[in-house]
Amino acid sequence: MAKRAISTFSFLVAVVLTLTFAADLASAAAVNIVALGASNTAGYGVGSNEAWPARLQAMLGAKGYQATVANAGISGDTTAGMLARLDSAVSNGTKIVVYAIYNYNDARNGISPAEHAANVQKILSRLHARGIRTISAAQYFNGLPRQSDGIHLTAEGHAQFAARLLPEVIVAIGHH
Repeated sequence: MAKRAISTFSFLVAVVLTLTFAADLASAAAVNIVALGASNTAGYGVGSNEAWPARLQAMLGAKGYQATVANAGISGDTTAGMLARLDSAVSNGTKIVVYAIYNYNDARNGISPAEHAANVQKILSRLHARGIRTISAAQYFNGLPRQSDGIHLTAEGHAQFAARLLPEVIVAIGHH
């Protein structure tokens, strides 16, 4: 009787370990992420290797996630430009888009707040229609170290921005 109880217990432990291992493999599956935005995404003033998309990819890797974060930031871009290049910037197989879209370039280029909002909504609608999960990075931007122009992040600002985004991106990865 004791041998049967031990055998049953061993079997249950093996099942739990197998399920845990399978869950770990699922979370370790490669995830394609695209960072969509303008100069603060591109890494203006610090370079793309110091920009938040590269930092986010490194942080995900350090936590054991197999994730690629493609930097689709173009300095000076507007929401109209992002909308026009959306399909080429966000390739098939992309699971998550983290977007850092602000009104600064739109306003500088005569795009009204209403048109800005409409363009952002069109971008999100097209991504959602493709089954791509989206994360707005806007709430993580305030209070970060900036370059002397007061607009663009410093290298430390990019690192802090990526660290702020990390938990939400990890949750999104868990849903795929």
